[in-house]
Amino acid sequence: QVQPVESGGGLVQAGGSLRLSCAASGRTRINYAMGWFRQAPGKEREFVAVISWSGNIIYYADAVKGRFTISRDNAKTTVYLQMNSLKPEDTALYYCATHYSGSYYYTTSYDHWGQGTQVTVSS
Repeated sequence: QVQPVESGGGLVQAGGSLRLSCAASGRTRINYAMGWFRQAPGKEREFVAVISWSGNIIYYADAVKGRFTISRDNAKTTVYLQMNSLKPEDTALYYCATHYSGSYYYTTSYDHWGQGTQVTVSS
């Protein structure tokens, strides 16, 4: 069982950058596709990006396409989300999760979730 742990969130000004990391507890190898989601106050959790186990399949939400980049290390122990040109509307709690089955875009397709890391973008 893989338990994701997110890190790297913080407070940044609009136009700035942050890099989020998602590692499995105990530095376990992650043999799953991994997704990033976010949830702003009062809103539903939404898909941000996903990367397959091999790294060959990557999808982004339209809202972040061209600004965010998802990647994973060769050892497959950590997944990253590089976030550039941040906007105030990117402010949210960011979660990573292991993909279990079904569409990459739905929260119900993921079975193990981290606690989240807060990203706040000031204007």
